[in-house]
Parts: sequence; C-alpha cells; structure tokens
Amino acid sequence: MQLDPVLIESSVVFSVVICVHCAVWNQLSWCCIALAVQAFYVQHKWDRLIRTGAAVFQFRPSSNSGVLPASMVLPLLGLALRGRCIAVGNVYMERFAMVITVIGMMLALFLSLIALGITRPVPTNTCVIAGIAGSAILYTVKQTLTVSEVIEVLEVLLIFVYLSLILLYLLPRCFTPGEALLILGGISFIINQLIKRSLASSGNANADPLLYFLPVAVLGLVLLGIFFAVLFVFMESETWSASLFFHTMTAVLGLGLLVPWLSLLTQHHPITWLIHFITETNTRLWLIGFWAALLLLAVGVVMHQNCHRSAGSKKHQASTTVRKYFHLLVVLTFAPGLALDRPLLHLAAVVCLSAFLFLEFVRYFRIRPLGAPLRGLLTLFLDERDSGPLILTHIYLLLGVALPIWLTPATCTPKGGLGGAGGLVPYAGVLAVGVGDTVASIFGSTVGEIRWPGTKKTFEGTATSVFAQIIAVVVFLIADSSINLNASYSWVVGSITMVAMLEAYTSQIDNLLLPLYLYILLLL
Repeated sequence: MQLDPVLIESSVVFSVVICVHCAVWNQLSWCCIALAVQAFYVQHKWDRLIRTGAAVFQFRPSSNSGVLPASMVLPLLGLALRGRCIAVGNVYMERFAMVITVIGMMLALFLSLIALGITRPVPTNTCVIAGIAGSAILYTVKQTLTVSEVIEVLEVLLIFVYLSLILLYLLPRCFTPGEALLILGGISFIINQLIKRSLASSGNANADPLLYFLPVAVLGLVLLGIFFAVLFVFMESETWSASLFFHTMTAVLGLGLLVPWLSLLTQHHPITWLIHFITETNTRLWLIGFWAALLLLAVGVVMHQNCHRSAGSKKHQASTTVRKYFHLLVVLTFAPGLALDRPLLHLAAVVCLSAFLFLEFVRYFRIRPLGAPLRGLLTLFLDERDSGPLILTHIYLLLGVALPIWLTPATCTPKGGLGGAGGLVPYAGVLAVGVGDTVASIFGSTVGEIRWPGTKKTFEGTATSVFAQIIAVVVFLIADSSINLNASYSWVVGSITMVAMLEAYTSQIDNLLLPLYLYILLLL
C-alpha cells in the first residue's frame, strides 16, 4: 500500500509542534496542538476544493493546499521567540511574541472558516473539531491578551483579508492556500507594525535605522504593484509612454514617500545614513566588492544558459543542477556576511529583495527597455511551481536565507549571542536551503535509487542532505567564534533530520518553508 505524502508531511509537522510544546509548555502551546489538529482536518477540505475547482480563487495546481505546515509557522515562531525573551527578561518582547502567536492562530482559523463555508455538503465532523479548537483558542486569548493587543490582532486580520481579496484575484495560480497564508500574513503583519510605529511617535533617535528599511520597502513595493496592476488593466503597458510613466511614478514613490517616511521614523536622512553605514569599515567595502563579483557571475550563468538555448531547441530548460548553481551562489553570499558583518548582510538582503521584486514588476508588466529581455532570459529557469503570471522561485530563495537574519531579535539576544543551538539560528536559511536542499536535489537526481514512498524524492538525497548540513555546521563553528553549541549537538542533528524529512515530502515552496521550521527548532 502506497503511503500518502500529505500524511507523512503532517506527521513531521506534528513532531515539530510536540517539540515546541515540550520546550515551552503553557496555555498557548496547548492551543497550538488544537490548531494543528483542526488544520489537519481542514487541509483535506482545501485539497478537495482545489481538485474540483470549487475554491474561491485560482490556486497553484499540482500541489496540496499546505494548510497545516503554513498554519503552524507563525504560532510556533511566536512561542519560540517568547521563550528566548523570557530567558533575558525582556517583558515587552515577551508580550510581542504572544501577539505573534495569536495572530498566526487567528489567520489560520480565518482560512479554515473559508474552507468550511464553501465546502458542500457541509463537513459536520470537521466543523465540530474546528469549533472546539477555535473556542479553546479564543478563550485563551481572552485570558492572556490585553485589549490593545486584541485590537492589534484584529488590525492584522483586517489587512490580511483585504490583501487576500486583491492579490489572489490579481495573481491567480501563484500560491497554494498555505503559501498565501504564510506570505500575505507576513506582509499584513509587517504593514501593521509599520503603521503602528509611524503613529506612535514622530520618530525615535535611539532606534536602529536598519530595522525600518525592510517594512518600508515591503509597503512601497506592495503599493507599487497593486497600483500598476490596476492601472494597466485600462491601458497598454508595453508602450514607451506607459514605461516612462512607470519609472516616473516609481521615482516619485521612492523619493517622495518612502525616503521622507524613513527620515521621520529614524530621525536620519536615509541616503546620508547609508553612505556612512557602508563606508564605516573596510570589511564592508570588501564584502560589497565580493558580492558584486558574485552578481556578475550569476548574470554570466544566466546569459551562458540562454546562449545554449538559442543554439539548440527553444524548449530547452535549465537542469536541476544548473538551477542549484544559484543556491551555491547564495551560500557564498550569505556565509561570509553572517560571519563578518550581519548588519550589512541584513541591509543588503533588503536591497536585493527590493531589486528582485522591482525587476519582476518590469518583466510582468513588460516595461521597456528591460521587460521583454527579462521575459526571455528567465523563462529558461521556470519549473512547475512557477505556474502563475509571476516568477517567484528566485524571490523565495532569497527570502528563505534572509528571513532567519531578519527575524533574529537583537533585544532578546544576550551580548555573547544565543547559546547552544540558538547560535546557528541566523544560519538556518543557509543550512536548510543553501546546503541541504541543494545537496538533496543534486544527489537525489543523479545517484538516487531508493525513493521515499509516495514521492519522487530519494533516500540517498535526504541522507546526503543531512550529512552535508552537519559538515556545514562544523565549518560554521570554525569560522564563527560566536557559535557555541555546548551539549546541543544531538538537538541540532535531530532538527536538521526533521527538516530534511519535511523537504522530502512537502509539495509547498521548500525554499520558504524549510528555513522557517529549522529556525523555530534551533531557537528552542
């Protein structure tokens, strides 16, 4: 009898939930278990809706809904962060982590209600389970959160609803329900935090300006994308006049809104601060030069592969091995930055994300002069997950390695750095995606023979993935003196193994999902 990959994927997620529950052990951790049970049942309803075409929006085909693994990310992340904040005695961040947990639960419950509301006939058993889980979560929220914190949760939920209605309509087949929950939920949370901080005061001279670049960039790119997606419904986007208008409005948005907004939040002029920040040490200049060389190398790989396609068949697609070149380049980019200058890497990742999304807008809207060439160049690297109008695989790759850096809270980190497995937290993306996923894919496709039941992934690929990540951990221990695993070697190996099993069975975007789960496990 062939095993269902969704059941194995769910088993791995439940294992992570139990690990977090055993490490934290409070009311919210019990709620996470209840949420996981109801998400498991609701996931099957979403899967059936997608197969029959009865879902409200067009989701990415040839994948399951991914509701369970996505539903648990924010709640588990909040619980893990709360444990670290309690350890250092930061009460404010402890409450903030609780809000993150509850926000994740509310977003997951909202997605469940949508599935149950449109499923016919009404799934009675699933409704009962979801009702019990929802009641337990709401009761716990009433007992643990203040009124202002509840209002903050509702604000994020409201932003999520509107973003979902807009983006899922404009971008059909780009996401599964789980991926939409994860991505749009994260964007909603970032936007709400930015608005909250903007309204709280006119600025804080003691605040680190570095922390504001990501939320301001995210909001600016969302506004830019939605504005032109609506505008180009009524006008042709491929003309020179439309392209000039696009570039003009981008400059107006950046210089007229985002730069003044950053100045207001940080009490520094962003451009002046950037120049001072970059030139502060020689190490930063050397790193930027090294990254520029890697960028030229990546462009060279793209051009070389397209020359091969021009000389051969038009249907030629880049192989798995060729696509993993970019994973290797990501490792070469992030590993030195993590060891030498993490603030610079934080900022560089924000700039790179902004550039990727801007170029994707240019490609999608066919903005001259780069729109048409980008369409031709990037088509070579498409895979089955790029089934919608946007090409997001490379953006997910960047997010996967950058999120552990962005999420690591400096206020909950002791001066000597996080102890034990926590010292590897910023490296979670590099380990899971840059090393693990790359090795699993290359070895699995070349020498793999024993397949995991119900999937195309191989035992050899998973085993070599775990082994390669352990070797990478040893290298990071040698290169980064701030890492001190103490007696947590077995926990690191176990965490890597669980995430490798999730990679073998998930049909979601592994570049995004795997680093987050490894981050949560290492943070405990």
